Amino acid sequence: MLPLGTPAPAFALPDTVTGRTVGSGDFAGSPLLLVAFICNHCPFVKHILDGFVTFARDFATRGLAVVAISPNDIVSHPADAPGEMTRIARLKGFTFPYLYDESQEVAKAYQAVCTPEFFLFDRDRRLAYRGQFDASRPGNGIPVTGSEMRAACDTLLAGKPLTREQTPSVGCSIKWKAGQEPDWT
Repeated sequence: MLPLGTPAPAFALPDTVTGRTVGSGDFAGSPLLLVAFICNHCPFVKHILDGFVTFARDFATRGLAVVAISPNDIVSHPADAPGEMTRIARLKGFTFPYLYDESQEVAKAYQAVCTPEFFLFDRDRRLAYRGQFDASRPGNGIPVTGSEMRAACDTLLAGKPLTREQTPSVGCSIKWKAGQEPDWT
């Protein structure tokens, strides 16, 4: 996993909704940056998506910048193609960019393993939290609240350090293009 304290890897990717390129530097004025690797087909993402959209809207007023990135191979998983990304973003009312990582280089730079997976960077753009949104999973009966992500953001926005004990995300593995699989997967 990407070690805590690691500087945020730079990115510049197309936003499937606006068509413009969005880069990590576009969020320099925000006190926190959350990079979320998601996709359209994964049942774990579908399960938390409404709660995630609400969370992003709630914390935007407090200065959190959110960007979602889909890294999946669209040949093997056409439901994750940019046109469908645009449809989902509009349907769900995304208030954040939904970027397509066609080369999968950004996912590799972040050492992303699954969708959903979350990387929260502090004011200095150092990785402060990498883990789950909350303990809810499809079928486990726990409501989607975003409790762990909300607590991490609240703590960082208050200028306090986070504990190093963090629960990793659980979800669908990233669908790497043939021959592109990183050696750490």
